[in-house]
Amino acid sequence: MKGRIDKTEFIQLLQDKMTIMVGGFLANGSPERLIDLVVESGIKDLTIICNDGGFPDRGVGKLIETRQVKRLIASHIGTNPTVGVLMQSNELEVELSPQGTLAERIHAGGAGLGGILTKTGLNTIVEEKKRVIIVEDIPYLLETPLKADLALIGGAVADKYGNLAYLQTMRNFNPIIALAADCVVAEAVQEVDEIDPEHVITPHPLVDYILAEEQ
Repeated sequence: MKGRIDKTEFIQLLQDKMTIMVGGFLANGSPERLIDLVVESGIKDLTIICNDGGFPDRGVGKLIETRQVKRLIASHIGTNPTVGVLMQSNELEVELSPQGTLAERIHAGGAGLGGILTKTGLNTIVEEKKRVIIVEDIPYLLETPLKADLALIGGAVADKYGNLAYLQTMRNFNPIIALAADCVVAEAVQEVDEIDPEHVITPHPLVDYILAEEQ
């Protein structure tokens, strides 16, 4: 870990047209403070990769409400009506990816793989514009890997070294996205001196910064 940063230093990391992965599941485990700072920064034309579209007032939904997102890659958008409205008006490009497929695409990006093969989505709208590869007479969809410029992690318990554990279901997509971004920033809901190594989920070499607690 490089260290702790305050909100001004975090905003300096941001720029237009970034690809940002955001942790959370229906806003549970979402890095709300970090998302608020992205909103405050005013950057735009973002590609957001996350499990879902959040809610209009929570999670990545706040970025969608402010029209800062150009493209959304997610598995579910039903909790945020604004996503559907912007899709229909061609103001927001949305790529829906089945949840398990989305997770494995992120894993593939983090592992440096060229993609994954899956039967999920065959003969459905998911198959459109994708390659079908035959392996031992069985067809699979080739799903491309996902990587990001920045990953925003929430729901974390952080120690002084930058190791992270997670509070129950706040874990969700957070550990996965830490593998697949050039820069990883975590928002700690609790800070401790040291985490038992057996309980560390995201080790400190994967974490670049932790957002300092508000004073």
